[in-house]
Amino acid sequence: MKKEGLSKKETREILVTGLSFVIGTLILALCYNLFFVPNNIVTGGMSGLAIIVQKITGFDAQAFIYVSNIVLLIVSFAFLGKEETSRVLLGTFLYPLFITFTAPLAKFILPYINFSEILITVILASIMYGVSNGLVYKYGYSTGGSDVLVRVLCKYCHISEGTGVIIVNIFIIIFGAFVFGIDTAVYAIIIIVIGSMFVDKISIGISNCKKFMIYTRESRKVKKIIQEEVKTGYTIFPTVGGYSHQKGAMIMCIIRNRDVTLFKSKILEIDPTAFFVISDCYEVQGGVKRSNLPFL
Repeated sequence: MKKEGLSKKETREILVTGLSFVIGTLILALCYNLFFVPNNIVTGGMSGLAIIVQKITGFDAQAFIYVSNIVLLIVSFAFLGKEETSRVLLGTFLYPLFITFTAPLAKFILPYINFSEILITVILASIMYGVSNGLVYKYGYSTGGSDVLVRVLCKYCHISEGTGVIIVNIFIIIFGAFVFGIDTAVYAIIIIVIGSMFVDKISIGISNCKKFMIYTRESRKVKKIIQEEVKTGYTIFPTVGGYSHQKGAMIMCIIRNRDVTLFKSKILEIDPTAFFVISDCYEVQGGVKRSNLPFL
């Protein structure tokens, strides 16, 4: 039996995910050399710990990252197994290599971005940190390092991954505060908070539309507005009231952000007692497609 190869779509998806990871890792490494190392900003992870170790012992930060990543790779294989280790293998080696590769570039750029206001540095670092991590995490990749510690902690201490990340990074940030001062720790926290917003937007997407779930006694008029004024499709769900046990219907439709306020007012104008729920909608596939609805 002839074995079929990958389709064009699958090949394209593999290329996109791989390129996203490589670009994200490259930007993260450049951010590290441009902003974190020169300003002693410790945002957690083994790269943050490397800055602390370099300050205390004089041991080169890049060398520490190489050594610690290899050690943690062995730890991962011993405690998490082959399958889990394979997920961090590429990032474990690629991230330190990119740090080495971008170090000369960062030295060349630094004189041109030596801002007198630390706030500008923090904002630029936050954007680069968030965008790079968003590209890395979007398709489930990892740069290794402290991610291994987090997964080991989660497995043997029975905690969530989010809690594990907080525990590991807070410990490193507090350590950094003792070494470099509380102000650098505050900068690191600001970068993490702002950066996480970019991570969410890149990983999940930007909500350019809203999903409406509408229960109304004037469903015929609401459907007419959806079709004739909003010019999109809708779906009807049969419902039963939890308290009244009355049968009814729920209308679901996707509305552009710019039409949300007008659509709400139209619903309430038709039926002031209408019940509806509005939620962010990050991705829509299939259904009714209109030329004037680019998000569909």
